[in-house]
Amino acid sequence: MRFVVNNEEVFASTGGRPLDKNKPLIIFVHGSGLTHMCWVLQTRSFAFHGYSVLALDLPGHGLSGGKSLTSIEQMADWLSNVIDSLGFNEASLVGHSQGCLVTVECASRYPEKIKTLSLMGGAGAIPMNPELLLLAEKSDPKAVDLMMDFAHGPSGHFGGHPVPGLYHMNTGSMLIQSKEIKDTLGVDFRACQNYTNGFEAAKKLSLPTLSILADQDRMCRLKDGQKLADHIKNSEVHIIKNCGHMMLLEEADQTLSILKKFIKTNFPV
Repeated sequence: MRFVVNNEEVFASTGGRPLDKNKPLIIFVHGSGLTHMCWVLQTRSFAFHGYSVLALDLPGHGLSGGKSLTSIEQMADWLSNVIDSLGFNEASLVGHSQGCLVTVECASRYPEKIKTLSLMGGAGAIPMNPELLLLAEKSDPKAVDLMMDFAHGPSGHFGGHPVPGLYHMNTGSMLIQSKEIKDTLGVDFRACQNYTNGFEAAKKLSLPTLSILADQDRMCRLKDGQKLADHIKNSEVHIIKNCGHMMLLEEADQTLSILKKFIKTNFPV
């Protein structure tokens, strides 16, 4: 579906079902340079089981208009405006990687709007590898290759995609923007590099929170994800074995199962 936020058109997937204001809303926020496409399995499952679902394309990403927002704080405020623009009073947020920074900041700023928080591959801060940041800001395609290599764990590198003929590494690369890398991935990486408020924001939270972490995550290490979870009251942690940063693709069934149990318990239909 398409709607307008801050005078710019926004695209979001609704999981194959129309958005229904009488159903509880779950909003999915993608990571750096990605789009709504990384949430296909998760959104469809919730949409067909009683929830209204939005997997957003952040401004300047995918099918959304405007320019990429340059700070995590701007993205958090924009996310709050999404809820208002659609006429909802509250939502449950799910974020991956950079999306975790955005959703934590949003929940700390607008606690009355957020019912639950689910974080995949999150950390309180995501300092960027200087070489990777430079390549992304130069719009060098090597930035995408390095990101996909670094973001996948052993199973992602080996193969084993549940859909015959697909390979995790190539699928991940397909999800990166076809637009100029510097205008999406580079801007996102810089926003992550500059964000320093993650732990302070986390301390303010008291809502039910889920952290799904992976033991082979090289972008947001397990100990960093655990540190963030330790700063959040009512935080529940699940660790996926033999998996990297892209757990929502590498171990899609397992992450979905954990997510469904948490949301259905804390944000029931």
